[in-house]
Amino acid sequence: MKQLTIISGKGGTGKTSIAAAFASLAKNAVFADCDVDAADLHLILKPEIKKTMGFHGLKIASIDKDMCTKCKKCYDHCKFNAIDEDINLIKESCEGCGVCEYVCPVDAIAMVERDSGFAYISDTRFGPMAHAMLKTAEEASGKLVTVVRENAKDIAKDKKKNQIIIDGPPGIGCPVISSISGVDLVLIVTEPTLSAIHDLERILGVAHHFNVPAVVCVNKYDINKDNTKKIENYCKNHNIDVVGKLPYDPIVTESMIHEKSVIEFSDGELSNNIIRMWGKVKEVLSR
Repeated sequence: MKQLTIISGKGGTGKTSIAAAFASLAKNAVFADCDVDAADLHLILKPEIKKTMGFHGLKIASIDKDMCTKCKKCYDHCKFNAIDEDINLIKESCEGCGVCEYVCPVDAIAMVERDSGFAYISDTRFGPMAHAMLKTAEEASGKLVTVVRENAKDIAKDKKKNQIIIDGPPGIGCPVISSISGVDLVLIVTEPTLSAIHDLERILGVAHHFNVPAVVCVNKYDINKDNTKKIENYCKNHNIDVVGKLPYDPIVTESMIHEKSVIEFSDGELSNNIIRMWGKVKEVLSR
């Protein structure tokens, strides 16, 4: 079973559009949307949910008002202002640190599981999909990404799929690390802008740190060919393959509006470039 994660150093580079296009080209794959903070692969793949699982992230304080003596030790020690002067919990502010439970002299406070989101197993027109939704302002997104990946692996084993295509989150934080750990290859999608070049260098550093092989796709390469050349030179100097250079094309937006992948919606130059890139990615994965 081969695992490919598509990531980017910043949001908006087109990684989800590429992930959806790959989904329409893959013949025996499971798809996983690991951008749990702002999932959007479902907008194109239109999954039919078959199973829903609750997700518990950080714990939250629970105050037993009958036992509470209002000594205010919890109020005094909470660094997040999650307990008011009347010893009421402000759920949105609680970080689950547990100091209130520790300092309470009458054991009126306990740390309990909090409902932080949902994980889903679904079917799509291209094959099975694992995805999730993290509730607003909730933490532990890296933990939820791990749940999604484990679900994808279980589906692949059960249905005898030989590939997992992961739409990863942007940036270099915890969710990204959870998305790329142990995969066979990461495809980093970047754009020819100065900030994107900087972000590319950072995300390549993360991949290198975790010993994950990486290849690069330059999306909208023709909006600044000088910067595209800089990216190509940087990759060449660091022995990183540039497997795709995709032109700017408004067909991407049009295909999303119609809830289709680029491959389904158009057979133009962009689609042909993505097909060639998919071939190169499969070649690298097979090594």
